[in-house]
Amino acid sequence: MLKSNLTQMGFTQELFPAGTHMCLIYSNEKERKHIIGKYLESGVNAKEKVSYFADTMKPEEVILWLDEMGINTPDGNVFSILDAERTYCPSGEFIPETMLNTLQEYYVSAKKEEYTNARVSGEMSWALRGIPGSDRLMEYEAQVNDILVTCPVTAICQYDVNRFSGATILDVLKVHPMMIVHGQIVQNPFFMKPEDFLKDFKGRR
Repeated sequence: MLKSNLTQMGFTQELFPAGTHMCLIYSNEKERKHIIGKYLESGVNAKEKVSYFADTMKPEEVILWLDEMGINTPDGNVFSILDAERTYCPSGEFIPETMLNTLQEYYVSAKKEEYTNARVSGEMSWALRGIPGSDRLMEYEAQVNDILVTCPVTAICQYDVNRFSGATILDVLKVHPMMIVHGQIVQNPFFMKPEDFLKDFKGRR
């Protein structure tokens, strides 16, 4: 990841490297919408390829929420709203390797299409439905950190603290190097190197 390739996040003035992998663990829906809305808008304004993976919200609800914030949602490839479950589980099963390939392909396509960078954000609540393979989500999240070194897609993964278990939230913290706290991006003190986390995670299964 090139340290000089800095990008705006929209909800904070500080610049961060493209490919920053962040978690938003939230309980306040209004705050979530503000942060994510500004993040998406910033990517569009910077001519990045931007995708939102919606789960609890339908695409038209996402558009309405952004419109209410005064955020333009352009047509075409620059900004897309995709169904989170279909994106993460195209075969009806969650296979980390498949989604990692999808992430890599997303970055490659963004560069081929001459976007400045690529960014995504996903509602992770799809993983609560007992979909086969969804118990491997944290394995995927840890491996994302290695993928983003060479394919720096900026990412915010959204976790509702009221819906996920405390044990899962702790794992979420262990696999995201950066976290969003009160609208600021901070280094996550709970983060573990992917290889260390995966060794521990697989030992628990």
